[in-house]
This record gives sequence, C-alpha cells and structure tokens, in this order.
Amino acid sequence: MASSPIILVTGATGYIGGRLVPRLLEAGYDVRCLVRDPARLQGRPWRERAEVVAGDCLQPASLPTAFRGVTAAFYLVHGMAAGRDFQERDVAAARHLAGAAGAAGVQRLIYLGGLGDPAAALSEHLRSRQDTGAALRESSVPVTEFRAAVIVGSGSLSFEIIRYLTERVPVMICPRWVYSRVQPIGIRNVLDYLVAALSTPESAGRVVEIGGADVLTYGDLLREYARARGLRRWLIPVPALTPRLSSYWVHLVTPVPAAIARPLIEGLRNDVVVRDDTARRLFPDIRPFDYATAVRLALANLEAGQVATAWSDALSSSQRDAAPVVLTTREGMIIEQRQRRVRAPAAAVYRSFARLGGDTGWLCMNWAWSVRGGVDRLLGGVGMRRGRRDATDVRVGDALDFWRVEAVEPDRLLRLRAEMKVPGRAWLEFRVAPEAERVSRLTQTAFFAPRGLAGLLYWYLLYPIHAVIFSGLARKLARRAEHTP
Repeated sequence: MASSPIILVTGATGYIGGRLVPRLLEAGYDVRCLVRDPARLQGRPWRERAEVVAGDCLQPASLPTAFRGVTAAFYLVHGMAAGRDFQERDVAAARHLAGAAGAAGVQRLIYLGGLGDPAAALSEHLRSRQDTGAALRESSVPVTEFRAAVIVGSGSLSFEIIRYLTERVPVMICPRWVYSRVQPIGIRNVLDYLVAALSTPESAGRVVEIGGADVLTYGDLLREYARARGLRRWLIPVPALTPRLSSYWVHLVTPVPAAIARPLIEGLRNDVVVRDDTARRLFPDIRPFDYATAVRLALANLEAGQVATAWSDALSSSQRDAAPVVLTTREGMIIEQRQRRVRAPAAAVYRSFARLGGDTGWLCMNWAWSVRGGVDRLLGGVGMRRGRRDATDVRVGDALDFWRVEAVEPDRLLRLRAEMKVPGRAWLEFRVAPEAERVSRLTQTAFFAPRGLAGLLYWYLLYPIHAVIFSGLARKLARRAEHTP
C-alpha cells in the first residue's frame, strides 16, 4: 500500500500551526513538523502521531532533511515578537524555506498572510505579511497564499486583545481606527481553508482573501463581544491617540506586550476586507461563520477549558528567542534548594505543583507575585496576565504567568524559565521522588545566573522576601498534596 503524502508544517508550536497539525492528521495525512526545539511539542495530544524534526528557517543548512519525501508544506512562521527587524527576518526565512522546498521538488507551499489592499499605504506589519508571501513565490514551487484579518478563536492574539479590553474597561477612549472596517474570521474556518487547499489544485499559484460573514468596524468587534458577555461598554473616539500610546494602553490592560501590540495597532488604520469572491469559487463547501458565532464558539472553549493553543505559545519573551538553556551547576550560578518530606504519593505532589499559576495562583503571598508582575509590565515585560493555557494540564512551551514551561516529566518534574525582566536568567524547578508507600520527597530549587553587578544586587536585595515566599510555597505545596484525594 502506498503511504500517504507527507505534509510539512512549520510553526507547529504557534497558535495556527498547533491547531492545524491535528486537523491534518484527522484528514489522513502524514505530518512532519519543523520546529527549532522539538521538546516544546512535548505534551501535545497528537505528538506521537506526527514526525518532528529540528530546524530553523533562518538557518538554511537545517532545512533539506525536513523536506525529504514532502509533497506540500505550510509556512506559518512569524517573527513579529522577535524584535523590530521582524520584517527582514520573515522575508529571509521565507526565501530560505522556499529555496529548500524547490530543491526538494515540493509540489505546493501554503501560506497564511495578512489581508489588506496591496495598493494602499499598508502598515509595516501588513506589508511584511504580504512581502513574505512574495518571497515564497520567488521559488519554483506554486504558492497558495491565504490572506486573513482578525482571527477569532480561544487564545488567539486578536481575540485576547478584544476580550481583555472589553472585560476590563467599561469606558474606552479610542483613536480613529475604531471606525476602520474589518472582516473577522473564526479559527475553525481558517483551518477549513488551509486543509482544503491541499485537495484543491486550482488554488495553487493564487492569492485567496478569506473572511467571515460580516464586515464590521473595530468598534463593532468590541461592542459585539460585550453583547455576548452581557456587558455594557461605551466607546469614545478621539482624534489624537498615537499607535505608541495605544500600544502602551494595551500593554497595561491585556497580556499582550507593547512590542507586539504596536505593529498590530498601526495596522488598524487600514480597512481589511475581502475584495473578491475567489475563496467562495474555489472552496464552495466552506461557509464562514458570522462574528457573533465565532465569539460564541471561542467563549465556549474558554469556559470549558479547551484551549488547544494560545498566542503566547510562540517562543518570545524579554529574553528574545534564545534557545532554552540546559541547567548545570557551574561557577556563577546561584542555587537555592528546599526539600520537604510529604505524606502523599509522588503523583499527588506532582499535581500540586503542576497546577500552579493562572487562577490557582502561587499559594504563598499571591499579592507579592501580582506586584512583581505589575512592575514587570511597567518595565515592558510580559507580566502575570498570560495565565495558563489549561487549569490542570501543563506541557513544554506553555506560558505560565511570567514563566515558560521548559521541562515536564509527569509525576516527577516541572521546570519553569523566567520571562520577566530580570538582570540575568532564572529558573524555578520542582521535583518529586517516592521514598516509601504514600511518602515522597519534594525538592524545590531556584536557579539564578546573574548578569553583572546588577544581577548580584537584584538577587541579594530581594533574597529576604524570596526566602519567605519560596519557603511558604514549598510548605503549602506539601500541605495541598497531603489533603488532596
């Protein structure tokens, strides 16, 4: 029997890619994921059914192996969170991937870009999305470029901004972009189009604009969300409110950092609506939802705790996109370790620390954690507002408040890497090992690699309160494990 076509997915650790992979597997395709750090896919329900290879689109030498036997590839990489030069990085990465695809004889490239009239004065972000598509088309491989505006789904970047602004601010001072027109689309419909492109050869070599059933203004998006939640909200447009000021406001009110919010907000001055019926003609079986339905589905997933991926899954932080560090005890690394004997099985102890963060909080002096998160937001960091993807499940790569999950070993270990602004690099690790029947040993370790004198001063000045917090945290983790059935 002939094997199924191999489909390569780049960006599988991101919001779209992480949802596309299981859809492709369900459709019967063999899927290969190209990721910089394969460990970050640990814990995904589909992980054992997909092949994973390590590679980086910015390192051409790492790509040929990933393309062996591939018939089609999805390009879902976006470097906006990596810094101000994201446009150049995105175009370079696209050229590298397209070149490798052409050399390997790949038949199709499928890309999800940004909606907007290319003849208009597009923002840098929207222009870079379309420039990336143009870079992919420089190779010999036919490209299907989908262009979408606001994607509505649980955990999506656009939806989280809408959700937090509407939930937290009853009266919003809005700049002129509140009147710009937009055609939002539900995440399920986006995935429908991406998967359908593989079996629609007529879409090859085409730019396909996709959108939902409604054309609204950005103000309408906020009002419709408020209506779905039973909230009363007032929008007051003002003539002068720069993208920089707007991004700072988004930074303070939502979990989205200003560095990511600003290029998005600059793009809100452009109308982003579908200008032709190509999508309807090529994909007549796909019936896009209206905005109200997309919001309802997103809220239902949030309330059920079924958020498969979130915008914060992408590897970005105050530490930029540096690869996770393997921890070793070495000169210059400050290590603080605490141990407790716990009268509970190892599995119960693991559950107690695997559920930290988000709505559960940090058990000891939650107010201090909140203050630290607030200071981090003021300094331009990620703060505490990212929460966690799932209340009980944790996997490598998850954002967990101002931490990133770096390692998970069920019923044994959880290691978190700090992503707050800090003069050095920091980790918090929890280990549990059985000692006897229903008796375990909990080991909680804080690691800190200070950067210069500022790092040393930071550690020792804050050590008194850290000592209280970490001691109390270990004690309460033990108590919770002993009293949880």
